Amino acid sequence: MSANYILDTQINNTVFGPDDIMYKDYERCIFTNCDFSQCNYLGVAFTDCEFVNCNFTEAKINYVSFRDVMFTGCNFTGVNFAMVDSLLFKFEFKECILDYTKFYTLKMRGTVFTGCQIIAADFMNADITDVIFDNCNLHKSVFLDTIANKVDFSTSYNYTIDPEKNKLKKAIFSESGLKGLLTKHEIIIR
Repeated sequence: MSANYILDTQINNTVFGPDDIMYKDYERCIFTNCDFSQCNYLGVAFTDCEFVNCNFTEAKINYVSFRDVMFTGCNFTGVNFAMVDSLLFKFEFKECILDYTKFYTLKMRGTVFTGCQIIAADFMNADITDVIFDNCNLHKSVFLDTIANKVDFSTSYNYTIDPEKNKLKKAIFSESGLKGLLTKHEIIIR
């Protein structure tokens, strides 16, 4: 087995340096309490991996592959996901901090966000069809020319979405969340 192919490994409490993960493929690995914020992600692939309480703050994750990856309790503040390898990527976020992240133009159909803080994130021109935002804070997140068909916003809050500038066919909203769709009209709802 190549040193660049890591399989079925648990990695705990590790701070990765700039070149530590370059040109490596990780499969079925679990990372706990690791810091990836300074890594160079050139030629990196994560397949069927899990990240628990890891730090990706302002990481430059260009061209990294995430295939069936689960993130729990991770911090992604300031991360730009727009350049991830879009071939077969799939990820899920649970109780993560995704403030100031960019999902610009990304096709992320069916992604699940559970209990996440997603403040001032950029979803412009993204395809988020069938995405589930389960109990997420979407304060000041930007939805513009976003394909948000069948998205479930029903348990999330603090979002502002202009139905005239986004595709929202069969999207699900709670009654209390309707004010986020009417903000531009300055209508008072009591």
